Amino acid sequence: MTWALLLGLLAALLLLLLLLSRRRTRRPGEPPLDLGSIPWLGHALEFGKDAASFLTRMKKKHGDIFTVLVGGRYVTVLLDPHSYDAVVWEPHSKLDFHAYAVFLMERIFDVQLPHYSPSDEKAKMKPTLLHKDLQALTDSMYANLRTVLLGDTTEAGSGWHEISLLDFSYSCLLRAGYLTLYGVEALPRTHESQAQDRAHSADVFHTFRQLDLLLPKLARGSLSAGDKDQACRVKGRLWKLLSPARLATRAHRSNWLESYLLYLEEMGVSADMQARALVLQLWATQGNMGPAAFWLLIFLLKNPEALAAVRGEFEQLLSRAEQPISQMTTLPQKLLDNMPVLDSVLSESLRLTAAPFITREVMVDLAMPMADGREFSLRRGDRLLLFPFLSPQKDPEIYTDPEVFKYNRFLNSDGSEKKDFYKDGKRLKNYSMPWGAGHNQCLGKAYAISSIKQFVFLVLVHLDLELINPDMEIPEFDLSRYRGRETVWQLHHHQPLLVTPASACVGGKGC
Repeated sequence: MTWALLLGLLAALLLLLLLLSRRRTRRPGEPPLDLGSIPWLGHALEFGKDAASFLTRMKKKHGDIFTVLVGGRYVTVLLDPHSYDAVVWEPHSKLDFHAYAVFLMERIFDVQLPHYSPSDEKAKMKPTLLHKDLQALTDSMYANLRTVLLGDTTEAGSGWHEISLLDFSYSCLLRAGYLTLYGVEALPRTHESQAQDRAHSADVFHTFRQLDLLLPKLARGSLSAGDKDQACRVKGRLWKLLSPARLATRAHRSNWLESYLLYLEEMGVSADMQARALVLQLWATQGNMGPAAFWLLIFLLKNPEALAAVRGEFEQLLSRAEQPISQMTTLPQKLLDNMPVLDSVLSESLRLTAAPFITREVMVDLAMPMADGREFSLRRGDRLLLFPFLSPQKDPEIYTDPEVFKYNRFLNSDGSEKKDFYKDGKRLKNYSMPWGAGHNQCLGKAYAISSIKQFVFLVLVHLDLELINPDMEIPEFDLSRYRGRETVWQLHHHQPLLVTPASACVGGKGC
């Protein structure tokens, strides 16, 4: 009797799921609809396993716009880069990211902010990332990169040292970024205070990294019992490290931090919740730069011609500099702005590795115009997804040999930046989108680019790097870490760079 009842309930549940998933049919004017073969789940398993491969297959089947069923949600996917502007500039009243941002904030970081508005937060923080404040951040980042990078290698002693290239890049940039935004031990800087900065920032990084490795499971809600215990411990430790009370004692705190804390206080956020929000911001502001620098360095180390071109560019800049590098307390902005080869290398590296999902919740029934004159109807309650990693970034019509790293792909023959790329005979406005676009383009883009360039400059000028195994292949992507963030600086419903560790030796050059 019990088994019969159980089987009856399972049959009823399966029938309900079948009815729910098959109830929807394509209406006139809507994109092609693909429900998959599994009731309710639809294509969730394929999408979760390897989104890029799945979406590539769907594009071949349906074209550059289609709707798929994914875990009970209907997701319309747009893969025509000429039409992206119609999405990224649409008012929030029609296409919004608020609900999903709040969902991720709560699920991953346990952050609950009263009356939270991403638009208000962006308006509040934007001035702290521009003009004089941006220059102050850039200068501070250079000083902190020197403290972390050169200090670590000095403490390690002379000779060669084996280290994971990912850990090396991620650690240096996150620690220096933390010191830049959240403050240093003391001013003026002394050897003792800098040693304390290195030790404290290393504690922050190693604790953060434990949480970072759990983020994919946190986002999916698939933590094991052991993972949940570890996540709770690590979060608790980070909340203590980044508590407002602890940060109040630090010197040279950025205007960004002061403005963010004021923003939280004006909303009436408690000190405990402020600490959680500051951990979220540590991830949002620092979670991409280290992996991006890792990919850039691994591409350089695997491409001698590219590495020689970047080194040659640095040598020319230093030969014309007004003072030797050993006396530079900051890297002059005119030097940072005159690195077209490194800019091209960074753009090419990001093209190959930056894989954010740009998503919007459809707030009202609306007609979405395509660049080719077609128009498709979107339903309220659905989700709209752009995946620039497939198109434009990996589109063979836009880029010759799109899977191949070409360090000068974004350079014209005269050495200037190349901005002219075409699809269907028309010039593209959005030919690579690692920083998002439209209303939600990364606020910290300029700071992030300067930070990565400063890091690569210091590494190549002061250190020798060699791969332990020069014949190693470029690492494969971790398919579980497609990012759910649209930008480096703000939490949105999409994001990441995909990283796998590689080893390198790092040795002093007589800095």
